[in-house]
Amino acid sequence: MTELEGLDLAALDRHLREVGVPRSGDLRAELIAGGRSNLTFLVADDASEWVLRRPPLHGLTPSAHDMAREYRVVAALAGTAVPVARAVTMSNDDSVLGAPFQMVEWVRGRVVRHAPELAALGDQNTINATVDALIQVLADLHEVDPESVGLGDFGKADGYLERQVRRWGSQWDLVKRDDDPSDADVRKLHQRLAESVPAQSRAAIVHGDYRIDNTILDEHDPTKVAAVLDWEMSTLGDPLSDAALMCVYRLPTFNAVHDDAAWACDLMPPTEDLAQRYALASGKPLDHWDFYMALGYFKIAIIAAGIAYRARVGGGVADGTEDVDRAVRPFIAAGLEALS
Repeated sequence: MTELEGLDLAALDRHLREVGVPRSGDLRAELIAGGRSNLTFLVADDASEWVLRRPPLHGLTPSAHDMAREYRVVAALAGTAVPVARAVTMSNDDSVLGAPFQMVEWVRGRVVRHAPELAALGDQNTINATVDALIQVLADLHEVDPESVGLGDFGKADGYLERQVRRWGSQWDLVKRDDDPSDADVRKLHQRLAESVPAQSRAAIVHGDYRIDNTILDEHDPTKVAAVLDWEMSTLGDPLSDAALMCVYRLPTFNAVHDDAAWACDLMPPTEDLAQRYALASGKPLDHWDFYMALGYFKIAIIAAGIAYRARVGGGVADGTEDVDRAVRPFIAAGLEALS
């Protein structure tokens, strides 16, 4: 496909030549299926393949879809224990594509989004080893010294949990439906979270959206992680919030957001097992874990509402997502239960 909505290949070609990216032949592109937030394209010429990400066409919310942030962290993590795609180019304004974008090299491997793809990796021992590898990568990320990779100013190290509670609470007012039946419980959980914020465990680089389908597994050995993807929510923050959100995604309720999700299927270890595997890999205690889990439930509930909102206003997200916010009520209920 030569032209796609949101991707001007002629303008991109001029930009690549201007910044010195080697080119061979005409550019081609296709929309990569599965994106429910940023638009993701596979771009290629006769010699190279890249992945380009840009914000959705409509329905943007403040602080989301930050291309410069995503590109910066990927470039900074090159050479660390965290596998990432090689950074190629980015633009943080509208001058090239009418929106910011960032582009990295295409990494060959397996992207496991759905339960059948997880089952195809092998027997239960292979799946368990894959989960261990994924959790070790998350623990490795949290051990990277931000200053040593040029990310010392990537976010405010202090006050992360308070900002998360405040941010996701304010997002609700932007994306909720009129007369939303979950509104009272969302506000109740928001208030209870605000009243029970613990002291931050420590400061680290956090991914903000970590699970199996935001990684690429090695083409031949699924127990090796080839690259971590989707860094748009990354910042400096509390690593236990990252680990808890990973565990929240394990709940079957996540299937309302991501149908037949690999991370939520029965082949995956249960939530408590994931948490303990992270504690073992990181060597850190899971203090105040109920709060972190409740914050994770709250965050994914608001994200689900945001996906449904962008679908309603025509934001270029995946088809059939207008009612993804049916996940809001059960996630909010789980958050209230965690804090009870």
